[in-house]
Amino acid sequence: MPSQTPRPRAVFLDIDGTYADHGLAPEAHVDAVRTARRLGHLVFVCTGRPLSMVPGHILEAGFDGTITGAGARVEVNGELLRDARFEPRLAARIVETLDAHNAAYILEAPEALHGRTGVDRRLREVLGPIFAGRPQHDGILSTDVDPLEDILGPMQYSDDLRATSYAKISCFDSPVPLTRLLETFGPEVGLIPSSLSALGERAGEIFMAGTHKAVGIQVVEARLGLDRADIVAIGDSANDIEMLEYAGIGIAVEGGHPAVLAVADRITAAPAGAGVALAFADLGLLG
Repeated sequence: MPSQTPRPRAVFLDIDGTYADHGLAPEAHVDAVRTARRLGHLVFVCTGRPLSMVPGHILEAGFDGTITGAGARVEVNGELLRDARFEPRLAARIVETLDAHNAAYILEAPEALHGRTGVDRRLREVLGPIFAGRPQHDGILSTDVDPLEDILGPMQYSDDLRATSYAKISCFDSPVPLTRLLETFGPEVGLIPSSLSALGERAGEIFMAGTHKAVGIQVVEARLGLDRADIVAIGDSANDIEMLEYAGIGIAVEGGHPAVLAVADRITAAPAGAGVALAFADLGLLG
């Protein structure tokens, strides 16, 4: 008897630490995405990065759409379905609070990253030693992409960011723990730890409460009439928890955030081990 063709799936892929590492994706991941789509499956980027920070070489594999800003912006086949930003008065208050406490931060918008004049020097001081200590790979992944330039490349600088429209903030260095700094904003503002765990409580991602990757997936699901049981999500960081919980099949990357591993249905390898390709093969998405 002929083998049964698996039903079409919709796969949502985190970028950093999942689809790519050091800003680059292994060729096996690119091939897996192209093969799965050729066989009728849908594959989406689902990242905490704003669109302005998703490099063209990541998107070259070809995707059916992008969820960026951890669910704030959703685009499917060139159609913009969601573009959520902080309410302007709240956005200005958060910026004023961060500035009053001399925090080093980046405002993330689809069009660009925004930072105060001189923040690039501070980020080099804070992040340089962390990135310098990252392990090297043996040729499966290249380290040609400078992670600092990956952040600073899309940056626009200003002395006053209070009027800036943005969806999320990455804070890298706050003299006051961010949890204490954000207490005054109440339930409208959320905070998750930075993926750079070495930075501790002085760093984190500030987001609009109620906005996360699963929200973005639900927008795609409604637009395309997907069956939740056929949704697959793969990720490794704290901002992937909701999407793995929501998906019909949630797959965590080994070595990922403990809370992500705890909610996952399956575990796959890191990018250096071509984990996305292995997961696709295990699900029968590659034929």
